[in-house]
Amino acid sequence: MIDMFWKAAVLGIVQGITEFLPISSTGHLILVDQFLHMAEGPFSKMFNVVIQFGSILAVVIYFHKKLIPVAMFSDKKVCRDTLEIWFKTLAGVFPILLIGFLLASKIEMLQDSPLVVAAALLIGGVVLIKVEAWCRKERPIETFHELSYTRAVLIGLIQCLAMIPGTSRSASTIIGGLALGASRTLAAEYSFFLAIPTMTAASGYSLLKHGGSMTTAQWGALAIGFLVSFFVAWAVIAWLMNYIRTRDFRGFGWYRIILGMVVIAYFYLMK
Repeated sequence: MIDMFWKAAVLGIVQGITEFLPISSTGHLILVDQFLHMAEGPFSKMFNVVIQFGSILAVVIYFHKKLIPVAMFSDKKVCRDTLEIWFKTLAGVFPILLIGFLLASKIEMLQDSPLVVAAALLIGGVVLIKVEAWCRKERPIETFHELSYTRAVLIGLIQCLAMIPGTSRSASTIIGGLALGASRTLAAEYSFFLAIPTMTAASGYSLLKHGGSMTTAQWGALAIGFLVSFFVAWAVIAWLMNYIRTRDFRGFGWYRIILGMVVIAYFYLMK
């Protein structure tokens, strides 16, 4: 049991660090689990999905003044601006909820392949670097009010690529945001907000599907992973929002490329 708990803590740290960086949390969890061997079968896959909810809770609390400002209940303008953020988030999340529902079982099968993760890391890294080079504008879209519903839905469609393990939900939405004219700050914030309904739905679906067969030890491991990912994600969100004020995302692109090459080389040599 103790062995399972410390492994859950390690995976919680990995999840918290990688969920909101454009480097693929699911990809990293799959790769790390190849060495930790958290558990066999459905629990391992379910664990990797459900602990993401800890990171989502960190977003809600970190951005609570923007997502649920106290003034929205007394100030009409604040209420209107807040509802606009909510509605544009829902518009962006609709495509992945629909496609995810239709393809959930097929996508789950891909989680067994580290080489799929490696290929997605490589390709995503190249695209992220290219988009940063292509999409530098003198006057990017800075606010949610300027972000049209059409752009929101298009970013949501691009987010669907993240169903492939290793692609990264954050990377796909940030790339989509930058490509459609958003500033780095807006692209990152919108990526965070899209994660709330997307990952809540994914975590809830996985928990309902597998929760009934879990042991007491597995519930304990899940709780540890959840709490650790929450606190680590909080710190990472604060760091990233400060980082992108003066830097771009190309460093993450190079990290993805290097990691993808290392993973491919490792599994090729292991054969």
